[in-house]
Amino acid sequence: MDLAGAAHLELVCGVAQLRPEEAMLGAMLRGWRAQQAARGLREDTIIARERLVRSFVEFTNEYPWRWTPAHVDEWSLSLTGERHLASSTIRTYQCDLRLFTEFLTDNARYGWGAACEKEFGPGVHPVPIVHEWNSIAHLNAYEGNPEARAFTREELQRFLDYADDQVARAVRAKRKGALTAYRDATLFKVIYGWGLRRTEAARLDIADWGRNPAAAQFGRYGTLHVRYGKAKRGQPPRRRNVASVMAWAVEAVEDYVQNIRPRFGCDDQPALWVTERGGRIKPPEINARFEAYRDALKLPKALTPHSFRHSYVSHLTENGVDRRFIQEAYSAILIDD
Repeated sequence: MDLAGAAHLELVCGVAQLRPEEAMLGAMLRGWRAQQAARGLREDTIIARERLVRSFVEFTNEYPWRWTPAHVDEWSLSLTGERHLASSTIRTYQCDLRLFTEFLTDNARYGWGAACEKEFGPGVHPVPIVHEWNSIAHLNAYEGNPEARAFTREELQRFLDYADDQVARAVRAKRKGALTAYRDATLFKVIYGWGLRRTEAARLDIADWGRNPAAAQFGRYGTLHVRYGKAKRGQPPRRRNVASVMAWAVEAVEDYVQNIRPRFGCDDQPALWVTERGGRIKPPEINARFEAYRDALKLPKALTPHSFRHSYVSHLTENGVDRRFIQEAYSAILIDD
């Protein structure tokens, strides 16, 4: 309960407030500001999110402990019909609102639910109001080409779990193919974890990983240098550096490089993803394995290897990653898609 943003750190005890509702809202916003600052978010991101919450309060004419999912429906409709905002913008707004209500409803860590019941009576407390069924993130996960939409989180988890299961099955059956199954499971995690195209992933070398002083915890896997990004016509491939942000993906590639790749027996091959014959994996092979896994799970045909890239940006946004980082990643990663 001593976490930055906890209710007892923001509320003044023993003082009767002339306007208790406004005092509670102000304390909630101060707490959310402190929680975000403790996570390293930029001040301009925090200010923009607070402005959004205040505008939602004004729209609903209700305080957060009386919000309902119906308020989100009405608000989203107004953003679309009256303000004519892009779906991607509305989705960002919905995500920010969801992050605020998740903060308020995390009673075990921050205590805002208990604080509201103490101030306003039993049963009066914030509840989740942004769900998959009333948000654009679910209704229209990707506004671009429908043939390359993003994964939902449930679809992504199923796909990666299935890829891991193929390794376990091959090992149990003591059959050939366990190494390639492990390679492919890791490859899909890297495509998603760094927002890559299949061609970019296929042409990665071991030497493309590097350290990032801002993420020392990832060691030599703090950044990925993509040397063969999509080029404009008549120009050489675009290069870019992608910062590592998903610890579990870093752990997966580190384990692969240290414990699995050496078993292929091709020490002279610079490629990150190698075949049993010592060559470099090719994009059509990535497609074939992806489609085999997707079809085995009966996932929609609209999902392609390219879907990992759109999921990368969508999920980082939903996770509350600094908006400036998302904007920079979006411009670098989705350009020319």
